[in-house]
Amino acid sequence: MVVAATGFFDGVHLGHKAVLSALVETARQKGGKSLVVTFWPHPRAVLQQDAQRFRLLTTLEEKKKMILDIGVDDFQIIPFTRDFSAIPAGSFFRDYLLDHYGVKILVAGYNHRLGCDGVYDPSKMDLQANQMGLRVIRVPEFVTSEREHISSTKIRAAISSGNMESANRWLGYPYSLHGVVVEGNRIGRTLGFPTANMQLYEPLKQVPANGVYKVEARVNDQWYHGMMNIGFRPTVANNLEHTIETHIFGFDDDIYGLDITVRVLKHHRQEIAFPTLDALKEQLIKDKKALL
Repeated sequence: MVVAATGFFDGVHLGHKAVLSALVETARQKGGKSLVVTFWPHPRAVLQQDAQRFRLLTTLEEKKKMILDIGVDDFQIIPFTRDFSAIPAGSFFRDYLLDHYGVKILVAGYNHRLGCDGVYDPSKMDLQANQMGLRVIRVPEFVTSEREHISSTKIRAAISSGNMESANRWLGYPYSLHGVVVEGNRIGRTLGFPTANMQLYEPLKQVPANGVYKVEARVNDQWYHGMMNIGFRPTVANNLEHTIETHIFGFDDDIYGLDITVRVLKHHRQEIAFPTLDALKEQLIKDKKALL
């Protein structure tokens, strides 16, 4: 027996994990296989006018790893296109879940809907699924102990405003950026604060608001404490290049061209234009002392 859950699951946040945990447990109880059917790219990136500005919480690979780590047996991707978006729920149930994947039970969040006609009451979707031989199990909405409601949209907004503590609480893990270390202008090194300038692998990844952050960085399979600046480096740069630079505490190896993952833990301060490089260095010393 195949028990499935469908959705985009961007961020695989605590609300998603409640659904996915119920999926795994239901499949275990039924002696069946748990399956996640997801879509790529994100529907908003295909259909909506804000497609150029839309950003992701997780790359496809990050999402897949997190979902499988929860205990889901299989992870399948359906390409999301305008043609696919026009498929009604009944056709999706029949052509994909029932015929292609052999699904018998669909585990869904309290408000989850499917198909181009999914704007209707979820109970109507459940009735239609039942009539086609597909049982739907609804998982109650997850709320935090502080009675906070969670959504990927809410988390994106928190990150884009620099509110990493709320975003990380709703995600259930520290938000991270992943990329390759590229050549910078090396001014940080002359100040005694060498930085790893990151170029993201996923250009649609949501980047926190400009500012200085407390972080943890992984290079060469080892984690270090550090601080990260996101922005335009107004003190040292006369162009408008947006950069993500991390100073790793107690680390001075040459890592150009290597992978780097940075967990963004907490916003420390706004990005500031200093009158001199000496003034910048003095502030960096204060930042490091505060964040160690």
